[in-house]
Amino acid sequence: MSMTKRALITGITGQDGSFLAELLLEKGYEVHGLVRRVSSGGTWRIDPIKDRLILHDGDLVERGSITRLFKKSQPDLVFNLAAQSFVSASFETTEYTADVDGLAVVRLLEEVRNSERPIRFYQASTSECFGSAKPPQSETTRFQPRSPYGAAKCFAHWSCVNAREAFGLHVSCGILFNHESARRGEEFVTRKIARGAARIKLGLQDKLTLGNLDAQRDWGHAKEYVEAMYLMLQQDKPDDYVVATGETRSIRQFLDVAFGCVQLDWHDHVVVDPSFHRPAEVHALCGDATKARTVLGWRPTIRFEAMVEEMVVAELARAEMVGAIQG
Repeated sequence: MSMTKRALITGITGQDGSFLAELLLEKGYEVHGLVRRVSSGGTWRIDPIKDRLILHDGDLVERGSITRLFKKSQPDLVFNLAAQSFVSASFETTEYTADVDGLAVVRLLEEVRNSERPIRFYQASTSECFGSAKPPQSETTRFQPRSPYGAAKCFAHWSCVNAREAFGLHVSCGILFNHESARRGEEFVTRKIARGAARIKLGLQDKLTLGNLDAQRDWGHAKEYVEAMYLMLQQDKPDDYVVATGETRSIRQFLDVAFGCVQLDWHDHVVVDPSFHRPAEVHALCGDATKARTVLGWRPTIRFEAMVEEMVVAELARAEMVGAIQG
């Protein structure tokens, strides 16, 4: 009988999923991942480790699909990272977002509850749950979501708390603040800025169109944030944790660093388009991760400037590669 621990990651093809899969492989886990056939981003993030993963086709909106997934993978740990995670799109796909980000979590929890084996479950909550709550935000700050995405994630979060308290399940939620890397999806403003700076430097475009430059976020590195996810499920007692750097910067400051990496002044290239604003804006997020530091022993070490530089350097390489192929 194999004593190898098994982990299941939904959303394994995403930024966080790929970093978490690498971490779990390093820890000696057999790693299973759920992949939607129509996954928009493809599998490029996990391609280097794909031969070491066990991937399953499926969809979280279908209960039967989840039941089969659990039966095949027999997980000890489940990390639910799958979501419609683009906040702006949630205003246009409200019902779908509620289903994938909210109800799907209830389906997963039911599988955990009905399992004959003890399963530890991690839910990816989000700082968007806080919405208009004044910073700094901690585990005791009241949720005030400002988007269908935030509202769906609040439902999922409280469903997890309820499952933990009502049924004694080992369920923990990570309330992660914004975290980035070179693996970020192209629809996110941070990747858009890094890509724009690189392409403008190489003469592939001249302007970058953005929305609200005054929004303030607490940005960390995704690779470090998945370590916090792992640590949560190593605790004897399940709980919820804010994961953040405790430092806030605006989109303007992100632009300063990104364009500074390529010796350009962003003011010469950035165009503000009000149509890019969200219907309801979240103005400022800043996390208080005291509990994660104290209980988990987790603390971020990668500086904001280094993270942004890593993203821009990656975009320069991507743009140069595309240019070489087209050339």
